[in-house]
Amino acid sequence: MHPIFFSIGPLTIRWYGVMAAIGFLLAALFLNLNRKRAGMNENQASALLFIAIISGVAGSRIFYVIQNWAQFRGDLWEIFRIDHGGLVFYGGFFLAICALAIYCRNTKLDIIRVLDVFSPALAIGHAMGRIGCFLNGCCYGKVTYSWIGVHYPEGSAPALKYSGAPLHPVQLYESFGNILLAAFLLCVLRRARRGITLGAYITLYGIMRFIDEFFRGDHSYDQLWLGGLTPAQTIGLLLIPAGIFTLIYFLRRHDDEKNKTDDQQSQ
Repeated sequence: MHPIFFSIGPLTIRWYGVMAAIGFLLAALFLNLNRKRAGMNENQASALLFIAIISGVAGSRIFYVIQNWAQFRGDLWEIFRIDHGGLVFYGGFFLAICALAIYCRNTKLDIIRVLDVFSPALAIGHAMGRIGCFLNGCCYGKVTYSWIGVHYPEGSAPALKYSGAPLHPVQLYESFGNILLAAFLLCVLRRARRGITLGAYITLYGIMRFIDEFFRGDHSYDQLWLGGLTPAQTIGLLLIPAGIFTLIYFLRRHDDEKNKTDDQQSQ
């Protein structure tokens, strides 16, 4: 854990913000490399990325504040200090999809193809964000006495909660998983048809997040849902069948279109 990148007088730059910026740049690179697959020009790609970032951060923060309202009740200004950490991915994910859908409808872009292109960009951006979480000391893991356990500085939230015991670097688990996911989705995007990349992302991220949450240690008992599952774990569990349904729907649609084309050619 090392939250401060550098400080000069009153100016303090935190690693969380630095990694978020790196994630933004990598996501922009991925998006621009593949924008033509969704029929986007440079201006549309830039506008969509800006909309996704703003709505994503806003949704992530809103969801986090709702979940942890007691933490902010006495200091409302802290709600706006996202540089201190405190973003819930799913809140940003769902709000960003809504915002992108509105933009695509107004510009007559195919939202499914746009989300196909966004999927690997989102995964790589998320990977960098999780490294920021690790350096910031948030979203930490449970106790482990294996060789992979990490110690947090005395006085930090994870050290206080677990009395300085070594913890799973769960943020790095998810970061590594997202990097692999981004690489896989890039391959799928270049080979598969419409909707398949999106379905693969929803399914695989849901599985990854569901498993990853078993190693998280920053949740309190009053935040658990459905007999002990975390909110993110519960949503991840719902995403898995949603992603499988998306894959089946678009695979069948492609097969139907192919059969229809073959029938027309044979007549």
